[in-house]
Amino acid sequence: MPADHLSATFAALADPTRRAILARLAKGDAPVKELAKPFDMTLPAISKHLKVLEQAGLISRGRDAQWRPARLEAARLKEIDHWVSRYRRFWELSLDRLDDYLRKMQKGDKNDGRDD
Repeated sequence: MPADHLSATFAALADPTRRAILARLAKGDAPVKELAKPFDMTLPAISKHLKVLEQAGLISRGRDAQWRPARLEAARLKEIDHWVSRYRRFWELSLDRLDDYLRKMQKGDKNDGRDD
C-alpha cells in the first residue's frame, strides 16, 4: 500500500465524525440526509466529511435516481488492518514477555514469603 494512501486513510480516520459515519455505513448504504441525522452540523459539512472519506478510498458514492447513497469500501480498511498487523505481532510478543516476567516476579514473591 503506497504511503500516500496510508496517510490519506489515517487522516480520514482521525476525525470522530468520519469514524461515526463509517460505523453507520458498516450497517448498509445511506444517503447524506440519513448520515447527517446524529450530528449537529449542516448537510454541506457532512458532504465535506464524505468527500474526505471518498478521497481516502473508504467510501464510494453511487447514483440511485435523485440521491447518491454512500457505501463503505472495506478494501481500504483491510489494507490498514494488514499494515497494523505487523505492529500487533510486536505488541503481542511484548505482552507475552511481560506476562512471563510478572509470573517470575510472583513466584519470587511467594518464595520470599516462605523464607521469613
